[in-house]
Amino acid sequence: MKEYDIIVIGAGAGTKLVTPPSKIGKRVAVFEKETPGGTCLNRGCIPSKMVIYPSELIRMASDTEKFPVFFKEKPSADVTQIFKRVNETVKQDSDSIPLAYDKNPNIDYYPKQVRFIDKRILTDGEETYTAKHIFIVTGTRPNIPEIPGLKATPFWTSREALSPDKFPKSLIIIGAGFISLELGAAYKAYGCQVTGLTRTDILRSADGEIKKELNKHLPFPIESHYQIKTVEHKDGLFIVTGTNAEGKTSVHSAEQLLVATGIRPNTDDLGLEHTKIQTNASGYIQVSDTLETTEPGIYAFGDVIGRYFFRHSANFEGEYLFDHLYGTKTNLPIQYPPMPEAVFTHPQIASVGFTEEELIQKQIPYYKGVNPYSSSATGMARMSDSGLVKVLVSKETEQVIGAHIIGDEAANLIHQILLGMYLKAKLDDYLGMIYIHPAISEITRNAFRKVKEEKLKGAK
Repeated sequence: MKEYDIIVIGAGAGTKLVTPPSKIGKRVAVFEKETPGGTCLNRGCIPSKMVIYPSELIRMASDTEKFPVFFKEKPSADVTQIFKRVNETVKQDSDSIPLAYDKNPNIDYYPKQVRFIDKRILTDGEETYTAKHIFIVTGTRPNIPEIPGLKATPFWTSREALSPDKFPKSLIIIGAGFISLELGAAYKAYGCQVTGLTRTDILRSADGEIKKELNKHLPFPIESHYQIKTVEHKDGLFIVTGTNAEGKTSVHSAEQLLVATGIRPNTDDLGLEHTKIQTNASGYIQVSDTLETTEPGIYAFGDVIGRYFFRHSANFEGEYLFDHLYGTKTNLPIQYPPMPEAVFTHPQIASVGFTEEELIQKQIPYYKGVNPYSSSATGMARMSDSGLVKVLVSKETEQVIGAHIIGDEAANLIHQILLGMYLKAKLDDYLGMIYIHPAISEITRNAFRKVKEEKLKGAK
């Protein structure tokens, strides 16, 4: 049996527990059954943003006549070259990870699947391994719904959509979460005819006013509350049959079909039944407030624990565990700062904290300030016809407990509020600072002014 100080299962966010411990003399083994770098590098955040950014340039160039700015020719893109560059860059980064590990005498990299055969023993089918600390960072994979006929067709998941053999002229997307909105917007900008179908609301967990604004400015047509009955692939076309919100049968067809209906944890092939590790009903690993599983010495973090589904949250958890086990912050429970999220679609969306609906449900008293992009100097300059900043402030503490933005640069704009939340800034702190005029951040200031107005009205 090979013994290590640390075993890491998953070379995505799991890398946070590979190189740093090795630099303080820990012997580390890392196992990865797919390509190093995990979903974010290979099948998620990075390649998707590399695909999305050029599409935004096309979208911007296509919407200039109102200024008025004219181009002699309609903007176009060499989509084949864009995807080629994306995949070559991703492969280069992924390939560099094992090379770096090979140069480190304290790291052994195994491109293999491992499973538990006992509470602290793993096997790759040939050899066995154990360690003082074991970290499970196996992430998630697309969840494929049970739709009659679907699994017999050559449908796509986000993996294939980010590395297509051929760019389709038409695309149906099942689902209306962030993957659907991001990839659908990009494909539409590149000239593909995109249709979305979802059985629920579009971006169903978002704040209600954000959803309302998004529905006014969808990047491509999406039919919500659509119940799919069957999927078939015939003569080079996907045919989706279902019933719409009125209960009427309708049929959609396209060259390609993307299924983006959520995710499921990669825990069903780890041999967890040979350990005391417990999962919830959905298969996510249950952990304590120090990210330890119900098997002492074995920890889990990232998507596989089902708390947050972002690379930035997984990185935070990995850094916490390093400090908790090998640094100066031992025996302290993890304390998450405000956790932001963004959808890089068009219009862009960013959020942090509670939605208004959650505050109402929890009966938490709050002030609300909503300011449209158009109600600012930058909005006038950009001729913004959409977008808003919404802030939710606690009546008790006057601190921000929720913020939601839809519009240009939303993912950047949210950080101003995020920093204030982290530092426990109060309403007057946001209003007391000086904002550059006429920067886009004035939209946020105006939202806080609306909160102040609401507060003063309530005081009368």
